[in-house]
Amino acid sequence: MTLFDDEINPTVNLLPFNGTVNYYGKIVEAQQANRYLEKLLHNINWQNDQAIIFGKQIITKRKVAWYGNVDFEYTYSNTTKRALLWTPELLELKTIAEQTSKQTYNSCLLNLYHNGSEGMAWHSDGEKDLKKNGAIASLSFGAERKFGFKHKQNKQTVFLTLQHGSLLVMKDETQTHWLHRLPPTTKISTPRVNLTFRTIVQKIIV
Repeated sequence: MTLFDDEINPTVNLLPFNGTVNYYGKIVEAQQANRYLEKLLHNINWQNDQAIIFGKQIITKRKVAWYGNVDFEYTYSNTTKRALLWTPELLELKTIAEQTSKQTYNSCLLNLYHNGSEGMAWHSDGEKDLKKNGAIASLSFGAERKFGFKHKQNKQTVFLTLQHGSLLVMKDETQTHWLHRLPPTTKISTPRVNLTFRTIVQKIIV
């Protein structure tokens, strides 16, 4: 299934079963979204992402950053990151995501894709540090990119285009039963910044 612009309805679950995904479309108007994109590109402490796969360290072209209420530790792809404290822009966007989704979040993992050649393979956000079945609010700024879900058992897929200034929320059993990805494309030459607000339930590092 592919979602088209005229089908956007945040009350509709995009998944046919085993989870809940709601797409709110553009919740930040264009001029403000452009301002946030510039702030995020220049004011975030971006670092190349690292992963350990089959014992080999991989460094990605895509860059990441990790922010939160406190200096949470978060482990994924066999690497551990410690959160930085919120910037003013991130706090504003956190409030927007919380008010729109009617959920609360204490941290945010950010991804910077410089162009369409950078993407994300099929995966699920099921790390033990995350609140089980908790909501993950995904805000997108910059290049509009195709985004997909694939059921882990029957391989059914759902695709949509994530717009500049838009919000997607994944919750309930989505991470248990579905994979998601950002496929690469040769058609995009401009950057995209993605913010995934989430809830960490691990011990606080002091």
